[in-house]
Amino acid sequence: MRMLLVTGVSGALGKLIAAGLAGRADAVLASRDPQYGERRIDFDDPASLDFTGVATLLLISAGYGEDDVVITRHGAVIDAAERDGVAHIVYTSLASAGDHLPYALPHRWTERRLRSGRAAWTVLRNGLYAELLAWLAAPDAEGRITAPLGGGKLAAVARRDLAEAACRVALDPAPHAGRVYDLVGEEAVGGAELAEALGAVYTPGTMAQARERVAASGAAPFQVPMLVGTYSAIAHGFMDGTAGDLRALLGRAPTGALDVIGGKAA
Repeated sequence: MRMLLVTGVSGALGKLIAAGLAGRADAVLASRDPQYGERRIDFDDPASLDFTGVATLLLISAGYGEDDVVITRHGAVIDAAERDGVAHIVYTSLASAGDHLPYALPHRWTERRLRSGRAAWTVLRNGLYAELLAWLAAPDAEGRITAPLGGGKLAAVARRDLAEAACRVALDPAPHAGRVYDLVGEEAVGGAELAEALGAVYTPGTMAQARERVAASGAAPFQVPMLVGTYSAIAHGFMDGTAGDLRALLGRAPTGALDVIGGKAA
């Protein structure tokens, strides 16, 4: 049996992918946390990187971390996958528009490593989640959205749509070999739209104020510029492009970002 292995199923995206693959005998779910995956795969533990018998690897990005940490993790996984004869690697990357984001470099490095490797590959360039936007621009206790989004907008995408697309590609990867898909939402959402949907008032603050809030929230030092940089990229018009491949992969219209944020999506 040709086996699909999915890493990182304890994360938010990974849990949705795991749900989409539930009950399949040809899919194995992996995590560093033993309460989630059927197999332990810890990117920081070389001894756990065993991909014997795996035909397709769905590599969910290692997530937030300093560039050197994320690159080391991804490199170790790809090295081990090639060593063990994995035929195809599907990688959840960052949308093309995200080149301006502080956390883009490890994604682009990983894409370059896949292109130079021995396995077939597919890159899913995921847009920023609608769920992330809801957190970044959550109203305060007085019903004000003060996120420094200016007049900028984000082509936010529902996390569940990205999970469905990943399952579709990973279960039948051959037609997608050598392809890079941009998976962004079909509507761009800004502070004004969020305020209307949530019954709030949009009074954008400054980047400096946002930096202070993020730093005081308990975020790790490396996360502060990541989050402030995200605000800046949205505010200055780099994240509002809605042309992408999500509808084609899903075979239906993507879920609206405001439906996710407003709790209307099923």
